[in-house]
Amino acid sequence: MVLQVHASTYEAKTQAIAQQLLSATQENRSFLGSLRDQMRWDDKLLAWAMSNPGLRVQLFRFIDTLPALQHKSEIAAHLQEYLGEESVELPSALKAMLNFAHPDSMPGQVAATTVSTAVETLAHKYISGENIKQVIKTVERLRKEKTAFTIDLLGEAVITEGEAQSYLERYLDLMQQLVEASQSWAVIPAIDEADGENIPKVQVSVKLTAFYSQFDPLDAQGSEEKVSDRIRILLRRAQDLGASVHFDMEQYAYKDLTLNILQKLLMEDEFRQRTDVGVTIQAYLRDSEEDAKNLISWLQRRGYPLTVRLVKGAYWDQETIKAEQKHWPQPVYNDKAATDANFETITQLLLENHQYVYAAIGSHNVRSQARAIAIAEALNVPRRHFEMQVLYGMGDKLAKALVARGHRVRVYCPYGELLPGMAYLIRRLLENTANSSFLRQNLENRPVEELLAPPNLALSQPDPQKPSDKTGFLGAADTDYAEEKATKKSAEALAVVRQQLGRTYLPLVNGEYVNTIEFVDSLNPSDFGEVVGKVGLMSVEQGEQAMEAAKAAFPGWKKTPVKQRAGVLRKAANLMEERRCELAAWMVLEVGKPVKEADAEVSEAIDFCRYYAQEMERLDEGVNYDVAGETNRYLYQPRGIAVVISPWNFPLAIACGMTVAALVAGNCALLKPAEPSSVITAKLTEILVEAGIPKGVFQYVPGKGSRVGAYLVNHADTHIIAFTGSQEVGCRIYAEAAALKPGQKHMKRVIAEMGGKNAIIVDESADLDQAVVGVVQSAFGYSGQKCSACSRVIVLQPIYDTFVRRLVEATKSLNIGPAELPSTQVGPVIDAKARDRILEYIKQGKAEAKVALELTAPEHGYYIGPVIFSEVAPDTTIAQQEIFGPVLAVIKVKDFPEALAVANNTSYALTGGLYSRTPSHIQQAQTDFEVGNLYINRNITGAIVARQPFGGFKLSGVGSKAGGPDYLLQFLEPRTVTENIQRQGFAPIEGAE
Repeated sequence: MVLQVHASTYEAKTQAIAQQLLSATQENRSFLGSLRDQMRWDDKLLAWAMSNPGLRVQLFRFIDTLPALQHKSEIAAHLQEYLGEESVELPSALKAMLNFAHPDSMPGQVAATTVSTAVETLAHKYISGENIKQVIKTVERLRKEKTAFTIDLLGEAVITEGEAQSYLERYLDLMQQLVEASQSWAVIPAIDEADGENIPKVQVSVKLTAFYSQFDPLDAQGSEEKVSDRIRILLRRAQDLGASVHFDMEQYAYKDLTLNILQKLLMEDEFRQRTDVGVTIQAYLRDSEEDAKNLISWLQRRGYPLTVRLVKGAYWDQETIKAEQKHWPQPVYNDKAATDANFETITQLLLENHQYVYAAIGSHNVRSQARAIAIAEALNVPRRHFEMQVLYGMGDKLAKALVARGHRVRVYCPYGELLPGMAYLIRRLLENTANSSFLRQNLENRPVEELLAPPNLALSQPDPQKPSDKTGFLGAADTDYAEEKATKKSAEALAVVRQQLGRTYLPLVNGEYVNTIEFVDSLNPSDFGEVVGKVGLMSVEQGEQAMEAAKAAFPGWKKTPVKQRAGVLRKAANLMEERRCELAAWMVLEVGKPVKEADAEVSEAIDFCRYYAQEMERLDEGVNYDVAGETNRYLYQPRGIAVVISPWNFPLAIACGMTVAALVAGNCALLKPAEPSSVITAKLTEILVEAGIPKGVFQYVPGKGSRVGAYLVNHADTHIIAFTGSQEVGCRIYAEAAALKPGQKHMKRVIAEMGGKNAIIVDESADLDQAVVGVVQSAFGYSGQKCSACSRVIVLQPIYDTFVRRLVEATKSLNIGPAELPSTQVGPVIDAKARDRILEYIKQGKAEAKVALELTAPEHGYYIGPVIFSEVAPDTTIAQQEIFGPVLAVIKVKDFPEALAVANNTSYALTGGLYSRTPSHIQQAQTDFEVGNLYINRNITGAIVARQPFGGFKLSGVGSKAGGPDYLLQFLEPRTVTENIQRQGFAPIEGAE
């Protein structure tokens, strides 16, 4: 399996064929000419979008919102909001249309009708029908033009198991009705026959992720089982009916799992001889050539050909953005030229191995199609083994030109309602109006030699050497579980850690581990019969020894250069990076955190180390305010001794963050962890010791909070108390710290984060697919045991019932079980005390509101199934008090001002969220939503160091922001040093020799 001929051999023939095709597609190119009156509104919208980048963004955002808007007044208002911004340059016709005083006015109604009709017309250019009857009419027209078809059902982004089952049933029905209709279709040899073989008249295209709502590469086995069961049903029915099935490719994260599932399934005895099935390769992916080679090798072993559809790819923006956010390597090529060149390489690869594969070349680029034809004709590729494909509404002229040359052409026809089809429409509009689009360049009358030139890789953008971050700080990358080796490594780490369970962990005092009288077992909350470790609880006397050791170590650590202190943190970060899988495994087993969330927490701990090291180096430079004859230095010095009291829910990240912030600032730190997570903080201790922290500077002091914790908080030599936990304990610490103790010569600084009662608002313009998924993740991720978790969702009345129904179904689809299972989305709560407290709240909720959902959970372990209350009054217990468990209150409100008022009417102000596509609502939330961290159109958990500094106010905390540019200031005391440098009337002159 090699490229048999050098690519340049085909160039002359490519150019000749391309010129023929281009001349056939360039007739009547008036799309971007002057906006004559006879142009339709949908043409005008696209023409304007192409000519104005600012308008393009706002127009497409408006189009994305349009299906959610129920009334003309809403459409008119949103039209004004999106297109009325000063930054958007509008054509005079559109500007005049927007010049209405009120959305309910007659001009507003006319504007709404005109634009919504134009968008609907635009949608029908690319969507072949809203129901099967319309689709049948469309494909019958296509067949008259001698083109075959494949039908794709829009709205495949399933978020519930009910939707996944419905997706399968709708495809079974679609195939049935198409095949019944096809009985009356005459045979068209150009598309229905080839090389003496009949080709199925009916073909459908499906996406694997739509067969299972929890499709996840981390749970490859579970995803494969669920998806394969439904694919078998589909393939059996297709065979009975005589239809063919093609499997589409989606986001990069699903690629390897998709190919693995299909290859395994299509090697089963029942399906191995099937040749009426296809798979897809996306040429914009950097590893797509390797995938094509692997597919061909697999098809050789299989012994029966399948169709391989080659496309360029439709998710470029999404892939590049996600990779940048995650600090992952870019999976896609940086520019069009590189993609086009790779497309031609894979085209050649497929056609030169035509005995094993049916090649389907999908492109609207005339050169790309001409290249395929040139290779196919040079190699005499059998007709059955080669076809061309175009998208409905985008390649009409090209399709006709290809048919005229005698090629089999298949049109990819999406169908479905406008609402689920809107994401598809936006992708097509982005594709059509992009500067690099062949269609756009062709319509702009670019020179023929430019349009048909080989991809010029010399003009390509160089690949980024490493991920970048506009914050100036590059965070650690979470594990990409789309890679099979990553999931394997995670499973191996869990097995290794399991062999270490039950060991004893002792306090670290003055660099030595000390024996204790009292011990406590740390249990696995997924299986409380499993002891993770035995933890020695220190006495008050040992606490005093730790304090004395810290006092002795402080003067030396204070004078240690910042660069050296920062070096310890960076070494610790590197050690955590090396032990990422092991640390995540300890969290999975000790605190019941699911694998992905545990991995993300390791990243956060690493980021705290590196970020605070960088920040302290910045602060160490101080500030100069010099004037002639006088120097003025603004400097920082450490405060003294910090007592760090860390929580169990983020046992590594928060413990690490508070501790290393104190240390890098030059303070000594005593870390007292929450009892249920003491083993993980013991592992952090091991890392800090290995990183080179001096004796006495850092000490690990596990103990009873009511004894050792209280003793250290009240100690006269404590300068800083960094606490994360409950409001009750936080307020008590505040009160105790305020009291001046005998011998105390300083005021204690308390840094307290005390939880929240976090709300997400969902308004009537929200993308409900996005909102439901975001609320489910925010409310039930880690069983709701995050101070940032969503415990209230406030929904506007017009969409309330629809939202609750979908929320309930999505939550039902979650997998509840042991945290170590890759399929688990909801694990246990931390311990029996937490379980019983949450159950009391659920009991209270049943007296206050309606139970919309209460899921059962496994019995052996501290499990609580997610509970959703609906029709909740804003002032009830479950709407006001922090529950810290998988319990969600859904509150109905009449309008957005009421939603904000309800959201703000609690004692807390930590995190909040908004799902909306209404610009004015987004703007108002930014100013009026009383939270420390506001998240718009995304989940509200998972703050990232430097990018989203975390912390709240009111009774959520003191307003500090962990992972932010001012966090270290709380661990430092500022000083100003002024020196008069005049001596006898003269002073040093800067720059003098």
